[in-house]
Amino acid sequence: MYLKISRCLPFVLLFMLAALVAQAQKELIVGQWLNEDKDAEIRIFEATNGKYYGKIIWLKEPNRNGKPKTDIHNPKAANRNHPIIDMQILKGFKKISNVLFEDGTIYDPKNGKTYSCKITVKDENTLHIRGFVGISMLGRTTVWTRSK
Repeated sequence: MYLKISRCLPFVLLFMLAALVAQAQKELIVGQWLNEDKDAEIRIFEATNGKYYGKIIWLKEPNRNGKPKTDIHNPKAANRNHPIIDMQILKGFKKISNVLFEDGTIYDPKNGKTYSCKITVKDENTLHIRGFVGISMLGRTTVWTRSK
């Protein structure tokens, strides 16, 4: 019995080491975040194309007039019946460094507008989301906090 355990031990240790390395390499941006107003939760994830995306997974007030909120401000009439929950609002972010993600867009369902965007990781629990038109100086920053 001791011989069987000693043969398996290197494989178990290798597996544990691989799991620790994988966890350490997980980007700080990945996870669930509350927006500044704390009325929406967004899950940010890395897609198979290596870019980062985010979708709304929770709303403080998910209903309007007894029905799930929809994208009523969308400039495309065909999209105005799409639900806000499960809506992808962050698209196509490229990792520039461990703390900077750029070249993406953010959609604001409160006004139906899409902005260029960059995300700066301030620490493991804080993101600065900067939406802008044209150049970054012409925009505003909102702070998101990790929810889980």
